[in-house]
Parts: sequence; structure tokens; C-alpha cells
Amino acid sequence: MNGLFKKQGKRQMKTKPKKIKGKTLGPRKKSVIILWIVLIGSLVFGIYNNFTAIDQHTIHEREIVETKIMDTNAIESFTKNFVKDYYTWQNEKDSIEQRAEKISHYLTEELQALNTDTVRADIPTSSSVSGIDIWSVSPKNDNTYAVVYSVDQKITEDKNSEKVRSTYRIILHQDNIGNLVIKQNPTLWSIPNKSDYEPQQPESNGTVDSDTVQEVTEFLETFFTFYPTATKQELDYYVKNNALPPIGKDYLFSELVHPVFQTVDHQIKVWVTVKYIDETTKVTQFSQYILTLEKDTNWMIVE
Repeated sequence: MNGLFKKQGKRQMKTKPKKIKGKTLGPRKKSVIILWIVLIGSLVFGIYNNFTAIDQHTIHEREIVETKIMDTNAIESFTKNFVKDYYTWQNEKDSIEQRAEKISHYLTEELQALNTDTVRADIPTSSSVSGIDIWSVSPKNDNTYAVVYSVDQKITEDKNSEKVRSTYRIILHQDNIGNLVIKQNPTLWSIPNKSDYEPQQPESNGTVDSDTVQEVTEFLETFFTFYPTATKQELDYYVKNNALPPIGKDYLFSELVHPVFQTVDHQIKVWVTVKYIDETTKVTQFSQYILTLEKDTNWMIVE
């Protein structure tokens, strides 16, 4: 019996599988590897960010607006010369031919052809230019400018004459060296009309007491009495910072018209119209001032 058990035990020993030993990665080693990956990633990101990131504290964007001043002297002179030649003629063949020759120096070839019959050989009138006003010179594009002008003409027919005022617009081209040519014929236009703008009138707001109003009024009456003939040295006693220039005129002071007083930043601001009589022309002159006064030992006009 014992022998049987021994045989069975041996059989069991033979059929039992062997355990395979493998290397295991402990949790501490995994943590170290992860930390190294994070560290290396942070280092790479830091280097990349150092080269590519914008330092918002040291970089400031500024918008620079350049004001371009347009010199219109050449355009205005060119236009005035053209207007004088274009609107001047006599009802004579030679005069009309001379006009055609003169205006050819201003117009493109196309416009020269267009204007061939503007003043006919049998025209019964003569025209002379008595005045030219340039209202605007506006840049268009590609060195092109629009000019609006008015011309005063004296039109004579037989023994009768009348004055005519007309407004036109022309288009000019100016090349890179400054030469000019008219590319669009005089076209009927309009001039600016009176605006309906009305400025807001200042009012006394009670911030200046009656005693101060009286003091300032007396000061201004004294000042404007001698102001027209005062020298710069004399003005220095009453005026700071060249707030008012010497004028050297023979004006007779009459009165202050509707002065308005307000206290602004511990100073007195005055809106006042000064009535003068011009001793030369005998007309009444109204001069309007906005003044800022302050008092140290005496009242001074500071602005």
C-alpha cells in the first residue's frame, strides 16, 4: 500500500507545472520613469517657449500716424493761369485763334479736340476775367486732383456788358516730376454755402461773486482803454505768456458788451466783446475775446 502511495506521489510530482520566474517592475521604478519623462518634457517646453514666446511686458505696439502735407501751390497757379486763358477772348478771329493755342498748353489732346468749337469764329461776345477763386483742391487717386473754382467774367456784346460769376470743377493729373495736365473739362459745380451751425453761447453760472465781477470789470475797462496803443513793455504789467499781442492801432474804447464770468480751476474765465471806434475809418469795431485771469497782487490776463 505504501508503495502505491509512493508511485502516485511520484506521478503527481511529474505532472505539476514548473513556475516561471519573471522580472517584475516595482511601483517605485514606474514613478521614477514618469518623473523623468515629465522633467525632460518640461525642460524641452521651457527651451522652446524661451525662443518663441512674446514678452508682453517689454514689447509695446505703437501706431504711428503720419500727416502728409500736400503742397497745392503749383496746382492752384496752373488752374488760375488756365482759367484766365480759357475764359478770355475777343470777338475777333485772331483773338479766338490765340485762345485755342493758349489752352492747348493745359489740356490733353482729347480735350483740345473737344474744345475746338467752344468759342466760335462768329461769336458775338467778348469776355475778360476779373476774378478767380480756388475753393478746393482734393486728391483723388493716381496723382489726380479735383479743383473747384469760381470765375468772374465781364461779358460784352455790342455796347452792352454784364458781370457773370460761375463755378466749375476740373480734374488734373500731376506726374512724378510735377508737370500738370487737365484730363476732365470744366464741369458746372457749386460752391460751399453758409452753414447753419450756431455755437453755444456761454452764460454766467454764479461761480463768481459780485465783488469779484466788479473788480474784473474795472480791470478790463482800464486795460482795453489803453490796449490798442500799448507797447509790449506796457502790456507786461497786465498780460502773461504773450496772451495778447501789441496791435498799435488808433482805436477809441467805448464799452464792454455782455461780459460773461465763470470760475474755472481757481481762475476767472471771461467771454467779452469790446466795442471800439476806429479813429481812422470812423467805423465801429467789435473785438471778441475769451480771457483767463488770475490775481496775485493785481489782476493779470494769463490766457
